[in-house]
Amino acid sequence: MSRIVGIDLGTTNSLVAYVDEQSGLPRVIPDRDGRVLLPSVVSFTPEGVLVGEPAKRQLVRRPGSTVYSVKRFMGRGFEDVREELRYFPFSVAPAEGIVRIAVGGREVTPPEVSAVVLRALKERAEGHFGEAIERAVVTVPAYFNDSQRQATKDAGRIAGLDVVRIVNEPTAASLAYGLHQLARGVIAIYDLGGGTFDISILRVKDGVFEVLATNGNTHLGGDDFDRALVEWLLDDIRARHGADLSGDPEAMQELRLAAEAAKIRLSAGERTALTLPFADFTYHREILRGELEELIEPLVQATLAPCRMALADAGLPASTIDEVVLVGGSTRVPMVRRRVQELFGKAPHSQLNPDEVVALGAAVQAQILAGGITHMLLLDVTPLSLGLETLGGVASALIPRNTTIPTGARELFTTSVDGQTVVDLHVVQGERELARDCRSLARFELRGIDPMPAGMPKIEVTFLIDANGILQVHAKELRTGKAASIEVTPTYGLADADVARMVEESYAYAEADVHARLLIEARNEADTVMTHVERALRQGADLVPAGELAAIRAALDALRQERDGGNTELIVARTVALNQITEPLATRLMDAALRAALASRRVAEIMESP
Repeated sequence: MSRIVGIDLGTTNSLVAYVDEQSGLPRVIPDRDGRVLLPSVVSFTPEGVLVGEPAKRQLVRRPGSTVYSVKRFMGRGFEDVREELRYFPFSVAPAEGIVRIAVGGREVTPPEVSAVVLRALKERAEGHFGEAIERAVVTVPAYFNDSQRQATKDAGRIAGLDVVRIVNEPTAASLAYGLHQLARGVIAIYDLGGGTFDISILRVKDGVFEVLATNGNTHLGGDDFDRALVEWLLDDIRARHGADLSGDPEAMQELRLAAEAAKIRLSAGERTALTLPFADFTYHREILRGELEELIEPLVQATLAPCRMALADAGLPASTIDEVVLVGGSTRVPMVRRRVQELFGKAPHSQLNPDEVVALGAAVQAQILAGGITHMLLLDVTPLSLGLETLGGVASALIPRNTTIPTGARELFTTSVDGQTVVDLHVVQGERELARDCRSLARFELRGIDPMPAGMPKIEVTFLIDANGILQVHAKELRTGKAASIEVTPTYGLADADVARMVEESYAYAEADVHARLLIEARNEADTVMTHVERALRQGADLVPAGELAAIRAALDALRQERDGGNTELIVARTVALNQITEPLATRLMDAALRAALASRRVAEIMESP
């Protein structure tokens, strides 16, 4: 089997790693100068496309043609990123669907930019091994949605890599640590990188890593720390020099790079100084660690709420966590380590380089897939519930959140209208009771159903999630055999509701959502009963005594009057009353049908007799 490498495609830096066959340990592959980190920066210059350190040097010279932090744009639409575009010097075209970045006289997509980074890592690995590298395991934040995962696979394909598995970054980190300390117990992986934050709660036993819960924020990381410091410096420059540098792309890049460097230095020391020469003045400022911590305190606190939610999902108090592992360069910030220790009540582990641990774990997963490791198993989960929109706009979940993947589920549905020959299937993702409050993933149609009364067709819907978290949906009408299916690879431009917000809203609106769902279901049941009763009266009104017929019509009218109201209990009560009063009618209709069938059979027997 050909070699598979592990790649950490990061917001700030990217790495490629493999498992050394002699030692059995994962190792990161350095470049020719011995550097293991490849800055995730791509510059489009008149001389050609630069990547990594050469591109990073272009950030000040050619800010409009140099793209960084592109991971923030992966799988997202223009409207999704509009608010933060002011922080980037390059231009994003206001187009439908996928984000398009205008650089070097042309437009490129985030997967194309990421493909340049992946291609550089591919070439680095090929130089190291002296052979072609065509397959890779690539990591993504646990809370990347389907669009973002698909965009990552697209980037690999553009780079000439077959992405054989997408692995959640915290889960990859657990694999890397598992090689050194096959701990039995529960581990929390706190992963704060340049652009994303993830928290995963895992159970580890005898080499099996099972994800119990995951949470996070796809738009929170060290870049936001830098941004907070830059805004503070801009205000200080306005106050001291009367200059507004926010509209100068080159000056903004100088400030951003200086802020990043200052943050790194303040992780080791209590104070640092900046000296930046600009066109009309030289700016000098001493920065204390306490000043930085005051600026980033809200951002650090914003990582703790997802931690608490993940613990709640796992059904565990913080005190039951055996080990806490730090991942991501931003976990070097002392305040981050303090807050994590306060939350979990124990000092977090950081024995492995937090910049490298995800790539090392990806290499372990690659070795498992290549058949080189057989004593270790990884069980990942889907971060959000997946289901269908059903009658009345209700979201019916087929696969609940935090279900271990790969997985599948199937459920039977039917039609709601007589003679319906087409069923529209709307696949949604989220934790709310109504489809309109969830994220739309895809729509497709099941056609060619034979016209039948409502409720007669049996439509089997199957959801299958592969190991990459990519969903396939199949629908089949069991009576006719008509079938349709779709691989859910949603348009990148679909509104990307922040997953953490979606989960928080599912708690905040839980009571209102349940009431809304119960009302819709009560109305649906009322409609079904009224349809059946009306059909029964058309068929057998002559079988019912006048007094009973009047009572049925009165109950039918009473339900019809309440059906559009907002009193769920009253609708249910009226439905039950109509059901009960029509039971004798149903019995008479069944008896009449049975007598007719027997009479027809006797006639047939007489005609067949000699």
